[in-house]
Amino acid sequence: MTEIVANDATPAVVSRGFWGDAWRRLRRNRASMVAAMIIVLITLLAFLGPEFSPHAFDAIDWDHMAVPPGGPNDHWLGTDRLGRDLYVRTLHGVQISLQIGLLATLVSLLIGVSWGATAGYLGGRIDELMMRFVDVLYALPYIFIVIILSTMFDRGNIYVLFIAIGAVGWLTMARIVRGQTLSIKRKEFIEAALASGVGTPSILARHIVPNVIGPVIIYATLTIPQMILFESFLSFLGLGVQEPEASLGSLINEGAQEMESAVWMLLVPASFLVTLLTCFNFLGDGLRDALDPRDR
Repeated sequence: MTEIVANDATPAVVSRGFWGDAWRRLRRNRASMVAAMIIVLITLLAFLGPEFSPHAFDAIDWDHMAVPPGGPNDHWLGTDRLGRDLYVRTLHGVQISLQIGLLATLVSLLIGVSWGATAGYLGGRIDELMMRFVDVLYALPYIFIVIILSTMFDRGNIYVLFIAIGAVGWLTMARIVRGQTLSIKRKEFIEAALASGVGTPSILARHIVPNVIGPVIIYATLTIPQMILFESFLSFLGLGVQEPEASLGSLINEGAQEMESAVWMLLVPASFLVTLLTCFNFLGDGLRDALDPRDR
């Protein structure tokens, strides 16, 4: 008779949850991790870098106007036509652009997730009316709505600006969340919650929204660069951040007017904007690969 002896040296199977597996997959994506580190470095530089310069972002140096980078002075990236330090001013612009991009994305997510989850879960005529309202807003020119909202209030107000951008940026998110909710609401755990007497608000908050958070995170990461680019476009048109404040868009607008004689005024903020947009897109692609259950 053959005796089977259990081998105590057999390695134990390590159990990983969804988020642990997603983090492991994201770490293997080198492009996304490098992009995330660059975003963190630029963010730290934007908020801490001005402290190492003797100049304020709106201070005028009458002795050094339109000085190129590397000149015999302490303006490391040169100055603009008014003698303002381009290093500090660009980092201040990165601060404003990041804040507007993040806050506008947050507003967009709060409205889009709430609207889409409610419409998808309730269904019927309510779903029909809510989504037709979204279709009507889709038919209107996006830039036209933002221009109206931004001109109804104080021009150049940062808070009004990110609310105006975020208030019309939730439409795609609402459709994404609605589609996910339609596929989730017939699952067994939703029926069990209904059978146990859980109310609709609790089901939405505790069961529906947590199960659509994966696509929400992916879309949020891809929405941030869209919001930054859109804010830059508004500032380029003169509808965004106003003097003496600065965003990347307003700095690029100023640099474009001087590109023939002072090209550094355009290249410095444009380099930061392109780097941020590229890194956020790489990070969003990595999160999509890590959180997509079809790839597991």
